[in-house]
Amino acid sequence: MIEWRYGAQIAWRLVLVGLSEDLSRYDRMGYTPVRGALSALHFRDRYGMPFAPGIKRGRAASSRACRAVIAARRTVPGSEWAVFRALSLANFSTPLLFDHDEQMVEALSGLPGVDAAATVALIDDPAVVAEYESDKAETRTAAGSATELQGKAGNSDGAVRYTAPSVVFTRVRDGLRLEAGGFQPVEAYDVLVANLDPTLQRRQPPEDVAELLAFFPHGLCTQEVAALLARGNDAPDRAGAEAALLTLLHDGRADYHPLGDDAIWTAPGGPAPPRVSAA
Repeated sequence: MIEWRYGAQIAWRLVLVGLSEDLSRYDRMGYTPVRGALSALHFRDRYGMPFAPGIKRGRAASSRACRAVIAARRTVPGSEWAVFRALSLANFSTPLLFDHDEQMVEALSGLPGVDAAATVALIDDPAVVAEYESDKAETRTAAGSATELQGKAGNSDGAVRYTAPSVVFTRVRDGLRLEAGGFQPVEAYDVLVANLDPTLQRRQPPEDVAELLAFFPHGLCTQEVAALLARGNDAPDRAGAEAALLTLLHDGRADYHPLGDDAIWTAPGGPAPPRVSAA
């Protein structure tokens, strides 16, 4: 939503946390495939995301997926966002396990401008690993921060770290830094941006839903569209958003790609969501 409101006036940078290198952490937590499915169910019900909480055949650490994102960032700067989103959606809506490289290739194969096989092949490249370690170190600097004060920091390996999806805004002209740690309502991000620079142009929700699909070429799920259409502090109207999207579909101005218990909506001819056929 912040990206829609402020567009190119904000430059974004994706930093990977690197939550787990192996399964030892999950073993200590008693984290099983069933708990993973229940977690997806929680996020689906709380946030409306298109998750299919199936029970996977195993578990996998997040490290290789993080390094795939960094490989994309190094190969085609800017593509890391699409790769990150595709792997996230596939993780929660398909049998994908991050320790199966062929499954990651399959999940990324439909992304325009991304060579899926070449990206995954770079996961163990020394330069990719070094950049990954740099990202990890950067995220583990939350000690004494506002994020820690709010109880939204984590500590899984001895260092206080920012949790996903923490956002840190830095004003270029003087380095002033404001942060919103962990999950926050969108209004929290908007207040930070408005205080950092009240001279910015702020775009309102569109009158025509098709504008959103044109702005986000990799598509949006129904709940994302509902959030983007909400005005002020109004609650998202999911039913209203879905009705508007169905009208676009009927008029040939949108495509519908089933995913999980929902769909990804794109402009006509937009890319389909990630698929993984087997675990």
